[in-house]
Amino acid sequence: MSEPASPDHERLSAYLKDIRERVGEIVVGQDVVVERTLIALLTSGHLLLEGMPGLAKTLLVNTISKALHLDFSRIQFTIDLLPSDILGTEILDEKSGEFRTHKGPIFTNLMLADEINRAAPKVQGALLEAMQERKVTLGNQTYALPTPFLVIATQNPIEQSGTFELPEAQLDRFMLCHRLAYPTPEEEEEILRRNLKLGIEKKGKGAVAKSEFDMVSDDAVGTEEDLVAAIEATHQIHVSEVFLKHTVDIVERTRQHPDLELGCSPRAGIALLKASRARALIHGRDYTIPEDIFALAEDVCLHRIRLSYEALAEGKTPQEILQQILNDSIS
Repeated sequence: MSEPASPDHERLSAYLKDIRERVGEIVVGQDVVVERTLIALLTSGHLLLEGMPGLAKTLLVNTISKALHLDFSRIQFTIDLLPSDILGTEILDEKSGEFRTHKGPIFTNLMLADEINRAAPKVQGALLEAMQERKVTLGNQTYALPTPFLVIATQNPIEQSGTFELPEAQLDRFMLCHRLAYPTPEEEEEILRRNLKLGIEKKGKGAVAKSEFDMVSDDAVGTEEDLVAAIEATHQIHVSEVFLKHTVDIVERTRQHPDLELGCSPRAGIALLKASRARALIHGRDYTIPEDIFALAEDVCLHRIRLSYEALAEGKTPQEILQQILNDSIS
């Protein structure tokens, strides 16, 4: 029988719960996305959100950044975006005749890369290189990105006109890929009720209708030390040998499955272990359990596998294959 979580772990899980509740006051029905964002933040991973426009992705990230007192920036990816628009550049000062560095919006704690697949591959590659190395070179100088640093990228799963699909090698750099769904009718009713209560804000001689962004509080939950302690505690969560072998078995099965032409890379196993640790802390445990793997498997594995042509022709889906692999791994 496992020992109960230590008081420190209980305090930190309560701190993380307070963050989720703060976000829930502004954003309705996205608790799983909040959990995935916290997992990415606690494990220094990056998150890809796949979903239709209007699902409060920007509001969600903005609210989390304010709750954690972190810097936040948003970049709308377009076809004419250049790497320097993200990373920054050197600018010639005409008065002094010297170059001065202008740092781009990537120098932040939480960066929302909206519709990342609309930018050209060169821009995608520049962003993903910075995500991997956590540093940017401008001219002859190399600059470390702030700590913590988390990229949350979004892409529209339906519209393909004017988009550049992320290659598998670049998708693999995202620790998690979460697919957002529309809110339930009950959740949507609550969204509408809250919107009706927003009211207006008077400015000078005029007035403007308030939006949900006006309701985001600048008061942080906890302190910066609490976040650092949570990150440290995440890397102390116990992972048993059985759990580790189970993870390896699932990853290996994706490489051997006849319906998959591309299986998971070693990054998938690392991501499963790290994400499971963070999820355990969020749920008040100091050890991982099989439920963590099953809860996270889709977000960790689906964007790393590819069906064979024959499987696609037969109408099979990656979700069905992954679920079969998970069921076989416990049988």
